[in-house]
Amino acid sequence: MKLSSLRRRRADGHSGVSGTVRLDRRTKNLTKRLRPGDIAVVDHLDIDRVSAEALLNAGVAAVINARESISGRYPNLGPKILVDGGVLLVDGVGPEVFGALSEGETVRVDGQTVYRGDEVVAKGVEQTASSIAVAMEEARAGLSTQLEAFAANTMEYLRRERELLLDGVGVPDIDTDLDGRHVLIVVRGYDYRQDLRALKPYIREYRPVLVGVDGGADALIEDGYTPDIIVGDMDSVSDATLRCGAELVVHAYRDGRAPGADRLERLGLEAVEFPATGTSEDVAMLLADLKGATLIVAVGSHATLVEFLDKGRAGMASTFLTRLRVGGKLIDAKGVSRLYRSRISNWQIVLVLLVGVIALAVALAATPAGQAWLTFGRSSLSDLIFWIRGLLT
Repeated sequence: MKLSSLRRRRADGHSGVSGTVRLDRRTKNLTKRLRPGDIAVVDHLDIDRVSAEALLNAGVAAVINARESISGRYPNLGPKILVDGGVLLVDGVGPEVFGALSEGETVRVDGQTVYRGDEVVAKGVEQTASSIAVAMEEARAGLSTQLEAFAANTMEYLRRERELLLDGVGVPDIDTDLDGRHVLIVVRGYDYRQDLRALKPYIREYRPVLVGVDGGADALIEDGYTPDIIVGDMDSVSDATLRCGAELVVHAYRDGRAPGADRLERLGLEAVEFPATGTSEDVAMLLADLKGATLIVAVGSHATLVEFLDKGRAGMASTFLTRLRVGGKLIDAKGVSRLYRSRISNWQIVLVLLVGVIALAVALAATPAGQAWLTFGRSSLSDLIFWIRGLLT
């Protein structure tokens, strides 16, 4: 749906985008409730690519952000995705918007202004393709500062987790046997759908242990697989997937907090805890590595500096060190769908086989031995037809 079609003048004389309000300070929680045409109200500094794609796939008409969608810290990828997809994006309306609007009410967004009927509820800054281009250029100039901060966070993570990284201290015992096996780790990140589909022949042939990281477990279920292990905070995976029979590993914090454990307890499910700094993605990789996996294939994980920064949190430095720890075992499946696309369809394969059979028959017919075989074949076929007719009569 294009922005030009959304911004039509309505019969009542008002212009802009109207829709039902859905609010949540956590974007990934909000995307579960969104319906096409809704207006999403978020509190998201530097909207990242994964969040933007989730909002776009939900079919939102507009996004009202209490904070800045582009702060200038680094060139985040989300705002451009939203605006290019025809979504009206209004920034910096302030945290008061969560008190001014209610879930389920209808509002209208026209340019930088949010209306309830004719009442002005909030004002912000409308993001356009040109304003985003300017902001992204300025953000690229500040990458050096973010790189320095990223390096400092990396050293801090190494200081805190050196025993885990170097000696595997603190890794819990699990029932699933990973020793000597391939492990496929699925994170609901960039291009995970395309890469997961491209890996179907690999999954069918090698039957790796399937590990879903939070919402990555739902991605496996959606593609017809059953995860063997689910790792994470358990905040973005469905109840049905949690009950699929997979072994559950809750990512706990070093201070002892494990929010995901409370949810699993309410569902009556048992799990083991893995206390570690960093992300659930790191926990899954370290678990596979330290439990003896011979190969780790990552789907939807982070690979480039911009992708690390696009998560918008200092903990992403842990992913960099985790990759160094795992080393040559790790294969990133990102871009597999773009690297390899089969150009031969099924009907073309059948046609090639048919041509081959015809060519073989012609070659046989040109030789005395082949003619004898063809005569024998015709005779056998006639006998078979005669025998079947006899059974029927």
